[in-house]
Amino acid sequence: MRDIKKLGFGLMRLPLSGESGADIDMEQFKKMVDLFLKRGFTYFDTSYVYHNGASETAIREALVKRHPRDSFLLASKFPTFQMPAEDRVEAIFNEQLEKCGVEYFDYYLLHNLNRYLYPNEVNACHLFEHMKRWKEQGKLRHIAFSYHDDAEHLDQILTEHPEVDAVQIVLNYYDWEEPFIQSKKCYEVIRKHGKQVIVMEPVKGGTLARVPSGAEHILKDIDGDASPASFAIRFSASREGVLAVLSGMSNLAQVEENTGFMRDFKPLTEAEERALQEVKAEFQKTWKYRCDNWEALDENAYGVPISGIIRAYNSIFIQPDPFFSAELNYYKSFRSAYDPTFETGDYSEETAKIGGAFDVNTALKEAVKTQFENSFQSYMNR
Repeated sequence: MRDIKKLGFGLMRLPLSGESGADIDMEQFKKMVDLFLKRGFTYFDTSYVYHNGASETAIREALVKRHPRDSFLLASKFPTFQMPAEDRVEAIFNEQLEKCGVEYFDYYLLHNLNRYLYPNEVNACHLFEHMKRWKEQGKLRHIAFSYHDDAEHLDQILTEHPEVDAVQIVLNYYDWEEPFIQSKKCYEVIRKHGKQVIVMEPVKGGTLARVPSGAEHILKDIDGDASPASFAIRFSASREGVLAVLSGMSNLAQVEENTGFMRDFKPLTEAEERALQEVKAEFQKTWKYRCDNWEALDENAYGVPISGIIRAYNSIFIQPDPFFSAELNYYKSFRSAYDPTFETGDYSEETAKIGGAFDVNTALKEAVKTQFENSFQSYMNR
């Protein structure tokens, strides 16, 4: 195996030749795979559900059948959120091996763990026990999971399962200290346990590929030839312990660009780190609801972190595809820690005035309604 470079190829947004998500443009995809490998990159990330189930088959045709098995690392994920019965677990795993055309996965992940799936579906179906057995049988090399929840519950999972080798989290400079995503806190928990970090959403669904007009000069002053996306990916890759930064590349040009600046990867300098914080501030200026003192919003709010809910609502609507944003994968877990009736009540007059430029009650109800109705986690409604 070659030295592992930190850029990973995420197989969730492949080029299409038709209207269906399963209509993958295989000729272009093969060229993308070949260029990725030619430039020394090896990590590919797929899933049972990507492209309506066609992603795993596509990687078999574009990669596995055409390149030596020891020239790449392949990761796939078990569909934890589909809640299969335990008697289906083995069959699904074997189906994935067959679809991908491999005898083993280098990394195998439980998909989308959170505070609900872990104690319920994961433990009820003994998924970690299955993965340990598959590892003993040589059918997977590394046990991992992807995660969408807070740092506290992540710490619990890693404490109870030291056999885990890696955790995949959302990590980018925008979400580094956002209260929903908690990139920094989750990253620090993973590193505390000595595990590898796999990064998803380094460009936040494409948001960080185009910065606000007020921020363009900030990055150009540092490097006029570097794209905003390159700064975002390098931010994620600069964290210690990162195995791979996944980029969901959709065409050959994106592979060309991303492998170009990551081929001879250089961690961000202190000046570049500061510049990205300035860019984040410019993003915040585009929010629908802005506030000079977010912490104050929570002081008289019955323990409900309304600042986090409104900040997440702001973040959703600056993204290219708002209703496929990461925040919607976190909302119900985040909200469940608080009184579920809070959305119907008004806050004190003092709290409602803190926002300054907006009415807090109006903003909160709007944010709650949008996030609840569009949350990914339908199992919460059982």
